[in-house]
Amino acid sequence: MSPRLLIYTRTTAYRHASIPAGVTALRELAAGSGCSADATEDPAAFEQDLSAYAAIIFLSTSGDVLTPAGREALRAHRSAGGGFIGVHAAACTEYDWPYYGELLGARFARHPAYQPGRLTVEDRAHPATEHLPATWEFTDEWYDFRASPRGAVRVLASADETSYEGGGMGADHPLVWCHENEGGPMFYTALGHADEAYADPDFRAHLLGGLRYVTGRAQ
Repeated sequence: MSPRLLIYTRTTAYRHASIPAGVTALRELAAGSGCSADATEDPAAFEQDLSAYAAIIFLSTSGDVLTPAGREALRAHRSAGGGFIGVHAAACTEYDWPYYGELLGARFARHPAYQPGRLTVEDRAHPATEHLPATWEFTDEWYDFRASPRGAVRVLASADETSYEGGGMGADHPLVWCHENEGGPMFYTALGHADEAYADPDFRAHLLGGLRYVTGRAQ
């Protein structure tokens, strides 16, 4: 049986216009890698056994998006080895639930204007970054986080704040990372603000690598 993915896009704060493009891209990438994907904004989807899903994807979620029962179901899924992907505003989610902050690795603080910039690809031995050059030119919002997750996660790529205006973290500014703390594999990318990202071949390959990683299909 092919792995199933659950794409979750509920927002109770800022809503990204790129969510439909992101859902379409993730469905296409899942299908191309032999997975099936369900997409929902209904929190009731989490008030049940999630074991049918190999991985859960929070795509630009924002605010409080889970009920207490949904939180417990997500925690149980992780404890049982389920994978998790956070894309972009997933870092702007569930601020008052400490477990979610530990799951994701960092919490959003602010961002400058949407603009071109550069990422330094620190680790190319991961399926999400193996296709990328050492310096990746991209256009996005360049999220700042309340604290760097380095030391608790495997940093894959970081922002070069000299390449854009308004960076607020300095020399240690991770943007893409993964870990296997507290259960199954977790992959987060801060990129993905605009529709254009989901049509970009490098970004699509980046997401596909994340999918492969969290579903155990990295080879």
